[in-house]
Amino acid sequence: MPTYAAPEFEHKIVAPEDLIARIASLPRPLVFTNGCFDILHRGHVTYLGQARALGAAMIVALNTDASVKRQGKGDDRPINTLADRAAVMAALGCVDLVTWFDEDTPIERILQCKPDVLVKGGDWPVEKIVGYSEVLGWGGTVHSIPFEHQRSTTALLGKIRSL
Repeated sequence: MPTYAAPEFEHKIVAPEDLIARIASLPRPLVFTNGCFDILHRGHVTYLGQARALGAAMIVALNTDASVKRQGKGDDRPINTLADRAAVMAALGCVDLVTWFDEDTPIERILQCKPDVLVKGGDWPVEKIVGYSEVLGWGGTVHSIPFEHQRSTTALLGKIRSL
């Protein structure tokens, strides 16, 4: 029986302690975004594609499973484990690196990455985005991308559960 190599996208998944070394090889401007991305849907991939277009490379930092649970999205969330969410995220062509954070906010990853562009979805006013002051302070930009497709994982799960 043949053996198969791990998919190339698996190499995009980077532990926080290895992030600085991996960032060095990425082109600038560097885009940073974060979130749970529990069940990937059209709203997510549209947003991620738009975010990536703001720079030459993009890092996505995922909430760990414990961090998602603290957000109060429901006792059964996340549906997908961090490892599964990271693999799905890394498989997207618009994503250059995937890492994670266990804290309630991604500020440590933002300070570690020093992105040129910080991005969140349209439900975040720009000045409320974690890392706003820091990124502006080193000359970067901060964007809140309006939702183009009104989708949410919570709504999707509600629809699935009502079937």
